[in-house]
Amino acid sequence: MSVDFSWSPRPADWRAALRTAVPLYRWAPWFALALGAVGVVVLALGMVAAGLFGLALAVIIVALVPVGTAVNFHNHPLAAKAVTGTADQHSLRMAVGNTARSELAWSELPGWSETGRTFVLRTASSAMYAVPHRAFADPAAVERFRALLEQHVGPAS
Repeated sequence: MSVDFSWSPRPADWRAALRTAVPLYRWAPWFALALGAVGVVVLALGMVAAGLFGLALAVIIVALVPVGTAVNFHNHPLAAKAVTGTADQHSLRMAVGNTARSELAWSELPGWSETGRTFVLRTASSAMYAVPHRAFADPAAVERFRALLEQHVGPAS
């Protein structure tokens, strides 16, 4: 069984991977929500400057994740180049145009997870690969890829 995939990366792919693997990105919206709630309470108590400061910080925290990811994405030389790949019983192979190629044996992937739109593959060297569901030709190919991951890496974490 093998499955082919290809896609043009978007900043949202990076954001999904970071939210899955990096606690700071995962918890930032919740922290901003709590800070915003405290800012509203402080405003209600009549402390206008402190309340507005808390609300401003909450907005900044919410904006940092998408804005920071977009800036990093656009500054990376390979980020927006089309990615092609193949997964089979032996390994996962991916290429970014003619510039970068990698082949990962399944044993080099200690874990993976899945969001509603993306597979996030973690390597032993703490690198991450985000493979969006849209990279596959059809839902059956997504299922075959998921089956390969479960068979060779284990259940999603």
